Amino acid sequence: MTLHEVVVLAFPGISPFHLAVPSTVFASRTRSAPEPRYRVTVCAQVPGQLTTNAGYDLFVGHGLEALRGAQTVVVPSWDTSLAPSVELLDAVRAAHARGARVVGLCLGSFVVAAAGLVDGREVATHWSAAAELARRTPSAAVRSDVLWCDLGDVVTSAGVAAALDCCLHVVRRDHGATYAADVARSLVLAPHRDGSQAQYIPAPVAPTDGVDPVECAIAWALARLDEPLDLDTWAASVHQSRRTFTRQFRARTGASPAQWLLRQRLVHARVLLESTDQPVEHVARASGFGSSAALRQHFAREFRTSPRRHRAAFRS
Repeated sequence: MTLHEVVVLAFPGISPFHLAVPSTVFASRTRSAPEPRYRVTVCAQVPGQLTTNAGYDLFVGHGLEALRGAQTVVVPSWDTSLAPSVELLDAVRAAHARGARVVGLCLGSFVVAAAGLVDGREVATHWSAAAELARRTPSAAVRSDVLWCDLGDVVTSAGVAAALDCCLHVVRRDHGATYAADVARSLVLAPHRDGSQAQYIPAPVAPTDGVDPVECAIAWALARLDEPLDLDTWAASVHQSRRTFTRQFRARTGASPAQWLLRQRLVHARVLLESTDQPVEHVARASGFGSSAALRQHFAREFRTSPRRHRAAFRS
């Protein structure tokens, strides 16, 4: 298998954690796929000894010329007090124009935006920096309420844990849900957090002395994805009113019960398409969509492709 070339940009004062995130995810090996599928190269505008914010230095041997062969360019963070140089922005633009996917993690979205890659489009960043990014890039729709935004050619995300989720999402897009789940398992990460999930929950559910009703409701629903699930029945399964259940569910997950359920059904459908030969109509019923037409509609809206094309992409 030809390795996918990932180039990660380092800069003076970078956080070693942020720099390690893409390497950790993309260079991971699993029991089911012991050979790596990505080759990760770290570069800097000025190669050589690089300071970090952790009290020790790094040595980076590659300069911006590494971006010329990149299939994915990752900007894992940025110092927002510094303006990206013309040389750096030109290198990012050139890689993008050549067809490379550009990923901005956390404050790395500032570099992506400065390169003009999100003008008139959506861009995600850490919630604490969203107002500043919006001020600098008024032509973009800045999202501080999601974990990541995937535009196909450009992917941006919130920071820290969300950067791990975003890189896993890229792996899932490249190699399917089963392989991405293996990578997540090897890293002891959640196998999937949807990009539209809230970055943080402002009003967490108060702890209770008994069993958590939201967790019980989630388990109850996951065991019945192939069945019609109305909100009243779902709430009654944990002995709550519709209103109380909806409020607690949104407070815990950042999504309404209907939004959460749709995402779980889409994830289940995608796994079935990638890992079985079941007809699309059967996949639709097993995932709770009822018909292949309904599955195609939701699949196109979420993944910008059809179930059949998605299956064909991962048939190998």
